[in-house]
Amino acid sequence: MNAPLHAPVSGPIASLAGRPRRALVDAALAAAERSASVFTRLYPDAARAAAAHADAMAAAGVALSPLAGLPVSIKDLLDVAGEPTQAGSVVLADAPPAATDAPVVRRLRAAGAAIVGKTNMTEFAFSGLGLNPHHGTPRNPCDDAVARIPGGSSSGAAVSVAAGICVAGIGSDTGGSIRIPAALCGLVGFKPTARRVPTAGALPLSTSLDTICAMARSVDDCLLVDGIIADAPLDVPALPLRGLRLGVPQRQVLDDLDPHVAASFARAVSALSAAGATIVDEPLAPLDDIGPLRRLSAVEAWAWHRELLARREAGYDRRVSSRIRLGSSFDAADYIDVCSARRRWIAAMEAAMAPYDALVMPTVPVVAPVLAELEASDEEYVRANMLMLRNPAIFNLLDGCAISLPCHAPGTLPVGLMLAAPAMADARLLGVARAVEAALQAG
Repeated sequence: MNAPLHAPVSGPIASLAGRPRRALVDAALAAAERSASVFTRLYPDAARAAAAHADAMAAAGVALSPLAGLPVSIKDLLDVAGEPTQAGSVVLADAPPAATDAPVVRRLRAAGAAIVGKTNMTEFAFSGLGLNPHHGTPRNPCDDAVARIPGGSSSGAAVSVAAGICVAGIGSDTGGSIRIPAALCGLVGFKPTARRVPTAGALPLSTSLDTICAMARSVDDCLLVDGIIADAPLDVPALPLRGLRLGVPQRQVLDDLDPHVAASFARAVSALSAAGATIVDEPLAPLDDIGPLRRLSAVEAWAWHRELLARREAGYDRRVSSRIRLGSSFDAADYIDVCSARRRWIAAMEAAMAPYDALVMPTVPVVAPVLAELEASDEEYVRANMLMLRNPAIFNLLDGCAISLPCHAPGTLPVGLMLAAPAMADARLLGVARAVEAALQAG
């Protein structure tokens, strides 16, 4: 197991108030150095300086941002001034260095966050599994006995939080890349409405679907970080669970559940019902029309990668390059048709979702697969990747917001419960998530 034996942080951000930040950051950096394949680059001097500054300001009685001086990780696709942005690859090692920090990175620094380092990821963010043949695959810290995947593409971000190195991990979510690893590693992962957080300075996968966001240990921690990277804190209503209407889609999202996921989901829905939520089986008929839209990410990835692939395809993970090439068969008319179909589909989905405070479903249908099985078999890799992306990607295509919460019994493998809502319903969704989180923890 590559998680540290003594995690620097193990509770919500609020529980760290008053603790010396420099000691937390020193412990985080030491743990990061011991944690194989989690980070691609560390920033020890800058992180220690941020922590020391926060300690000095606190000693002087200055009110601080709750994130000031606390260890945070950022995904390898975010620009940091003075270094190339490699996105988990090796073909960009000699790319020109970024001229400035990405806006999200600047906002974290302005809040005083101690950025420990850049985290490993699926190459170019193009998989929900987290495997990386260039830098190694970080092991899921939730199973000591068997090496399991962390989920992707924000694999290192998830492990940095689940292993107790960082209080939050900043990643991206184009088809589930925050929510999938959050589900598999027992964390909370929030995908906001994409337009709320700038994607400038992030190497793109799909410009229509990319979202910059965070995973942490609680809904409130995700809310805190979201307010910083969006530069617009949300006013989240206090919502009692009693009386909320939660729709459970009956098409696709409940197919092929493994027994532990099925039992955990049933247990969670029962707990929500017992706490007063109204649970409604919802046909959600527009899901029948989603199939052709799922190619959008490959089409837009091909547009960005086609010149680089022509020069350096031998340096790519072949499992990534082959999926990017799926977009090469689309012409401009096909792309226009897909974008038009997506707009019509969003309208139909929003109409179907209107009666509900949120939709609820398993984040992914299986627990974290065994790493060796996916490394050994292309067929198993493709099968597992399609399963991981199936449910989360719905809400990227919707341009909506969604959050994954742990819903498994203590001592069992992590399972995620996903709540979702249409675009710009972020504040209300987080209010629902708070109420659901409390009910699941009480149950």
